[in-house]
Amino acid sequence: MAERTFLGWLLIGLVAGLLAKLLVPGRDPGGFVVTVLIGIAGALLAGFVAEGAGVAIADGWTSYGAATLGAIVLLLLYRVVIARRR
Repeated sequence: MAERTFLGWLLIGLVAGLLAKLLVPGRDPGGFVVTVLIGIAGALLAGFVAEGAGVAIADGWTSYGAATLGAIVLLLLYRVVIARRR
């Protein structure tokens, strides 16, 4: 069951990365692939944080919303870190 949940968050993360890029436009140094990877990481982060906080994320729009929020947070952090390196 854990693998199915993990795989689900990966797939949702793919969509969340694309949504985050649409909601937070701008030039990212890593391009499309990095944005998708950030979306996947954001989805996993949202899943683990929600589980750790004891919040149940139901299937459907709630999952996509949490994953997209996690992806947006990571995308913004990524931009801050990359901007400081330059």
